[in-house]
Amino acid sequence: MDTTQRQTYLDWLRILSILGVLFFHSAMPYVAEDSWHIKNDETSNLMMESNYFLHLFRMPLLFFISGTVSYFMMQRRSTLNFIGLRFRRLFIPLLVGMFIIVPPQIYMERLNNGYTGTYWEFYKTVFNFVPYPKGNFSWHHLWFIAYLFLYDLLFAPLFAWMASPKSIGIKTKLEVLAEGKRVYLLMVPGIVWFAALVQKHPETNDLVNDGCFFFYWLFFLLAGFICIAQPKLMDSLERNRQFALTIGFLSLLLVDYLRWNKFDPWDVHSNNSLLIFTSIALRPLVAWSWVLAIVGYGKKYLNRKHKVLDYLNQAVYPFYILHQTVIVVLVYYIVQTHNESILSKYIYTVGMTFFVTVGIYHLLVKPYAIPRFLLGMKPKVREKHLIEKE
Repeated sequence: MDTTQRQTYLDWLRILSILGVLFFHSAMPYVAEDSWHIKNDETSNLMMESNYFLHLFRMPLLFFISGTVSYFMMQRRSTLNFIGLRFRRLFIPLLVGMFIIVPPQIYMERLNNGYTGTYWEFYKTVFNFVPYPKGNFSWHHLWFIAYLFLYDLLFAPLFAWMASPKSIGIKTKLEVLAEGKRVYLLMVPGIVWFAALVQKHPETNDLVNDGCFFFYWLFFLLAGFICIAQPKLMDSLERNRQFALTIGFLSLLLVDYLRWNKFDPWDVHSNNSLLIFTSIALRPLVAWSWVLAIVGYGKKYLNRKHKVLDYLNQAVYPFYILHQTVIVVLVYYIVQTHNESILSKYIYTVGMTFFVTVGIYHLLVKPYAIPRFLLGMKPKVREKHLIEKE
């Protein structure tokens, strides 16, 4: 496998991952317990269970794939060129998001909580730079872009070295992990880190107070980079895909058994320390197993081109940036409807969000140079080079 050329199955997996994020965020107004920007009066415990499962591996999968993307982007680029490209593709869209895309989400939440001012009266307060939730300055769902930018900035020299012929020695040594099921040793550091720190340092996505998860996500990104840099590791994931899926399936069942029987680390009734620790450690095991299984199955069955892939591959990043704002605006009105079931509201939220977001992308972003630049897309004049390494 030539890893200097982008692998089609990774593009399909990235697209499917963002589609999963759409289903996840569209469900958040309707799930029980979890707080969100706008909530429906009636919520669903069963929908919460589905979101709980998705939450365990959706972001780990995106970070793993992002690690492979960083490898492809580093091909034939210097460290400074790579940083410059990531600045354009990540930092600029992040700024645009924080000042243009995210504020409508916060405004709709404030309206839902009783705020009566106009949008422009509200928007002025964004420039007070008081962090959300006390203030109105936030990156909301774009935290993923912020973290990814920092990872690439910090590890650019290492990535450049790994992508160069100078690293052939270490790549050769990494072949030992391709033997048998040794590739799954890549899971160990992340599992240990999560189990040791998550109770004292829960997920915040605010960077400053996110010490556990900032490094937890990083382990997935580095694993993706390593696996694509040494193709025999990807081959091992494909070969052992059913093993990973079995571990992920059984681990998920055990996690749910422990949660449903009050052995949850965040349950006030939990009192068995061994079972609580087991419950904690199983969560990253579920994440890693499902991520590596999905990659293995993707490599086996999705490594093929389709005429629609080029369009989707361009659209997926702007879609991610835009989709949550569309959801929040729609949900503000949807939750005010009565005599509608949670299921019908959820289906409508998913369908309308997809329709509106794709419409914005296709009609207002894709055809024009400035919106393309602001949302991290390639210049339109280079649109024909769709398989160019990002």
